[in-house]
Amino acid sequence: MSDEQHRGSSDDRSQSDKVPSSDQVSDRWTQGPDVSQQAKQRPQSGAEGSGAHCSGEKNDDAETLRERQRLTQMEMMDRWVGGVLTEQRRTRRWKLFFRLMLLAIVLISLTTMLYRVFLAEPTASLPTQRHLALVEVHGVITSDAPANAERIIKGLNRAWSSSGATAVVLHIDSPGGSPVQSQRIYAEIMRLRDQGDKPIIAVIEDIGASGAYYIASAADSIVASRASLVGSIGVIYSGFGFQEAINQIGIERRVMTAGENKAFLDPFQPLDDGVADFWQSVLTQTHEQFIDDVKAGRGERLSDSPEVFSGLIWSGEQALALGLVDELASLEQVARDQVGDAEWENYTPSLDPFERLTRRFTQTAAEVLGLQHTHAPLRFQAQ
Repeated sequence: MSDEQHRGSSDDRSQSDKVPSSDQVSDRWTQGPDVSQQAKQRPQSGAEGSGAHCSGEKNDDAETLRERQRLTQMEMMDRWVGGVLTEQRRTRRWKLFFRLMLLAIVLISLTTMLYRVFLAEPTASLPTQRHLALVEVHGVITSDAPANAERIIKGLNRAWSSSGATAVVLHIDSPGGSPVQSQRIYAEIMRLRDQGDKPIIAVIEDIGASGAYYIASAADSIVASRASLVGSIGVIYSGFGFQEAINQIGIERRVMTAGENKAFLDPFQPLDDGVADFWQSVLTQTHEQFIDDVKAGRGERLSDSPEVFSGLIWSGEQALALGLVDELASLEQVARDQVGDAEWENYTPSLDPFERLTRRFTQTAAEVLGLQHTHAPLRFQAQ
């Protein structure tokens, strides 16, 4: 190809490049160098902007997530700290409670000790004016009850030694109790009675039966109300036999003793005739002691009726006819007869508050459980 032909073809190609296409001719807004330049730059700048926008959104989401995590951690930390503080406050409260309890126990013990030392026995301030010296025998007579031999005997001696007392009054309201405790009190009353310094009068309120009447029989005279219950001169032992029940349940009873009769009152073993006869002899001998002491105290005032010692309990009027009491009267009438006025002083040793509380709790628990509140298997006690 010649140079002229080559230049011609080159010119034709350059001119053909300069001729716009049909789309470009129809859209006049796309013509021009500026528009073409902007068109070339727009997609690039749009892509860059879209990428930056997406990147910004991602950065914002990550920051929000981190902030939420931080807030969640702070909330969990606050809850943990709050729980620790609550537990510490609870622990401090319990520590304070136990310290206060310990302090209360110490104070009660100290108060009880001071009470016993300075207030329990005010012997230095015994009244000197004329009066009845009262000693109370209330409730069941046992070693671990308020009506125990040691306490009543102490009250008797204090009342006897009072210069202003014209008479010593046993104020009785008891169904009886332990034979041993009753015998101890009886012996002390008889000892004081033999001294003959002042009369000893037994005043029976609602009931003076069995061991309580044992005590009353040692007095110089016995006074009761018409409706008082008096007597029940007898001895009782009560128990249960469970040998049939234990066989039905299928329980094996294992008892080992040294001495063939050591477990003769075991409620899970049958009571044979020999054991029953022996135990009846014990009851009979104790009953004879009771009868002999009542006769020694009452003397010829007692009726010859065999029913007097049969264990029956009588009203005050019936007891008067049988010689079990000497007079139907009240404590106020006795005081007027002896002093001229209803004046008396109580010489029964006081129980300290702590001991009274524990005794009341023990008695209540025994009553709820249906347990006999006595250590003695035999009882001078009305049923």
